[in-house]
Amino acid sequence: MWQNFLTERGIDVFNDTEIDVIDETIGLLDDHDQLVGTGSIAGDVIKYIAVQNEEGASGSRFNMVVSELVSRLAQRGVFHILVFTKPKYTDSFEHVGFTKLADSDQGVLLEKGEPNIQTYLADIPKVPAGKEIAGIVMNANPFTLGHRYLVETAARENDFVYVFVVNQDASLFKTSERVELVKAGTQDLENVIVVNGGSYMVSYATFPAYFISSPDAVIDYQTTLDARLFKNWIAKDLHIQTRYLGSEPYSHTTDLYNQALQRELPPEVQVKIIPRKELGSGDAISATSVRKAIEEDRISEIENRVPETTYQFIVSHKFELQDRIKKGKKDGD
Repeated sequence: MWQNFLTERGIDVFNDTEIDVIDETIGLLDDHDQLVGTGSIAGDVIKYIAVQNEEGASGSRFNMVVSELVSRLAQRGVFHILVFTKPKYTDSFEHVGFTKLADSDQGVLLEKGEPNIQTYLADIPKVPAGKEIAGIVMNANPFTLGHRYLVETAARENDFVYVFVVNQDASLFKTSERVELVKAGTQDLENVIVVNGGSYMVSYATFPAYFISSPDAVIDYQTTLDARLFKNWIAKDLHIQTRYLGSEPYSHTTDLYNQALQRELPPEVQVKIIPRKELGSGDAISATSVRKAIEEDRISEIENRVPETTYQFIVSHKFELQDRIKKGKKDGD
């Protein structure tokens, strides 16, 4: 019933990536026990919202579904909520208290509650005005000498560098571990500020796309939304003038993401792509190769691929990391 109801309203993406993360789904029934509205919760995200015959901001069914989801999230102790939806529903969500953070032709991102993006930005250390300031966003899963090279380059060319670590525990290394490894691996660079990406430096691959059927459109929506959120909120508040990226010889999707950043960020934020650091053999250093070596118990082979602090962490936590891999906790760079 649920799937048919959504499909009839133009939402027909039900892949595992979208479905497996759902914590709870509600259905609004009429007097004849027919489904007339639905919505789902996934962490702090509301998704799969649809109602019958009511798309406007004044629709009582829409308001009932969203109000119920907000209430259930509050019962879970979640008071900050994100919504990824079609642009035509922007007014409806704004009518019930959501604020738009970014939009594209395919989708829009809104939020409601506390802590919000202003709270997040207020907690980030600020640097003196008039300085050359750069930004880097990385998953660092784990932090490698390739990541270090990118940070070093930006630190050499700018007065200050913000390094945002994607907040996503679906990675092999937990968010807290990755943040600490980046801090430890850059502690000698006095002009580098390492920041947890929170809800706003989301890896583009994690943006819900349940309302977009075309794979190409999904990539365009995710990358465009991510780039516009960074430019209009993060970079603007922190006076970031340049975003540094590593070249991407292996991942087609990440290469498309880099292209989207080059299209969306200038002229407000310049984009600099730095060639990946290579070993003497011409083999580019990647977090993927490090994770593979951990999985295959070839730990000694990664010593020349990661900072000493990362290497010691991996040696000390080898069995735990290998156990996580067996349980399928993998993700990209």
